Amino acid sequence: MSSEQAGYLDTEYFGFDQALGSDGVLTVTFNRPESMNASNHSMKRDLIELVTQVQMDDAVRVVVFTGQGRAFWAGDDLGGYEAERPSSMPEIFGGHHNAAGTYNSLRTISQAVNTAVRRLDKLTVAAINGFAIQTGFSFALACDFRIAARSARMGSATLRFGLLPDEGGQWLLVQHLGVARATDFMMRKRIVDADTAHELGLVHEVVDDEELPAAAAELAAELADGPQVAMRMLKRSILLAAEMTWEQSLDEIASKTAITDHLPDAAEGVSAFLSKRQPEFNDWLR
Repeated sequence: MSSEQAGYLDTEYFGFDQALGSDGVLTVTFNRPESMNASNHSMKRDLIELVTQVQMDDAVRVVVFTGQGRAFWAGDDLGGYEAERPSSMPEIFGGHHNAAGTYNSLRTISQAVNTAVRRLDKLTVAAINGFAIQTGFSFALACDFRIAARSARMGSATLRFGLLPDEGGQWLLVQHLGVARATDFMMRKRIVDADTAHELGLVHEVVDDEELPAAAAELAAELADGPQVAMRMLKRSILLAAEMTWEQSLDEIASKTAITDHLPDAAEGVSAFLSKRQPEFNDWLR
């Protein structure tokens, strides 16, 4: 990895740390355990910046998000949302000071976090180590994979405060649960344990607390070893398929296949299969 590529990892972002392994797995750890990793504008803006840098960096193949302490990300910092403004970027004017400010803040910052993660070509893993509430819950749902520690708790409890899941949480829950179950989940202010979340299909796997880092690392390494171009195109195709007609999805996947079928990874995959050996993908990244 060049010094130019590594530059953003040396930046002191607010609200999280980051570390890139030799396997191309970037681990991002939310680091405000005293507030259960609750977020404010500074954390969100820096997170958007990090995701933007990751998108452009070939050294990063997979991103794992996790938290310090008792929480993954326990929503927004309602008690001190404007109190802390340390950030790698200049202060931004305004926020939730009036109706227009709330609209602008949501569209520009809060909603942009989940949008950035969903748009990221690289695969993402949420290693949910504790409470994932409101904004943090929606962020986990925006990731591609979710592994939860058995002690984790998660939910969209915004109605407890008379608020809405304004970062896109309602759309993400409908995608995962369907309209009827999403309505029940949000209207009844449900916060569920990890096993219930798994039964509902909100997480892919539940492991004992002490096994979470290793389980997330194992999954991330598996994903990082796969054919990156094809996997990134498939991620985009899956997300688009949820909103497309059958005919549109056929045309979309055919367009991507016209590219991936003629890449070196495809030739390597066929050769490895015929030779009865494990493929060695991603020569272009080495």
